[in-house]
Amino acid sequence: MARPRKFDEDRAIESAMRAFWTAGYEATSTQDLCTATGLGRSSIYNTFASKHDLFEKALRRYMDERNAALAELMDGDLPVGEKVRTVLWWAVDPEPGDPAGCLVVNSLVELAPRDPEVAELLRRDHGRRLRMLREAFELARSRGELGAEQDPQALAHFVVATVSGLRVAARGGADRPALESIARTALSVF
Repeated sequence: MARPRKFDEDRAIESAMRAFWTAGYEATSTQDLCTATGLGRSSIYNTFASKHDLFEKALRRYMDERNAALAELMDGDLPVGEKVRTVLWWAVDPEPGDPAGCLVVNSLVELAPRDPEVAELLRRDHGRRLRMLREAFELARSRGELGAEQDPQALAHFVVATVSGLRVAARGGADRPALESIARTALSVF
C-alpha cells in the first residue's frame, strides 16, 4: 500500500517554478529543487517522473497564471491604451519577490532550440497571448480607439516582443528608469 503524501504538490510546483525561473533549467540541480520545495529526492522523484516533468509542470503553471491575468485584463472595459500600459508595467514593475526576467523567455532561449516538447508548449503559449492581444486590438479598432491603418496582429506581435525585451533588459540589470523609458516609447504607438 502506498504511503500518503505529506506535502502540497501545488506548493512544490510553485517553489520549483521559482527555482527554475531564477537559475534556468540546466543550472537548477536536484538538490536546488529539494531545497526550494523542502522535499527529499525520493519525494520529488516519486511525485514527478523526472526533473523535466517537474519543469514542464512549473512552466505550465507560470504560463497559466500569466495568461489568466492577461485574459482578465483584455476582456475588461479599460481603453486599449490603458490595457497596453498595464501589460507593459507588469514588466517594468513586477510583483515583489519575483525573480528578474520571465520563465517563458528564459525557456525559449535555453530549451526551445533543443527540446521539442518545451518548444511546443512555448509555441502554443505564444499563440494564445497573440490571440488575446489581437482580439483586444480588433475590438479597439472597431470602436475607433485605434486607427483603421493599425494592424491588430502586428500590434500584438509588437507588444509581446516589447514585453519580452523588457524582461530580458530587467534580467540583464536595467534599472527602473530605463525600463520605464522603453515602456513609454512603446506606448506612444497607442
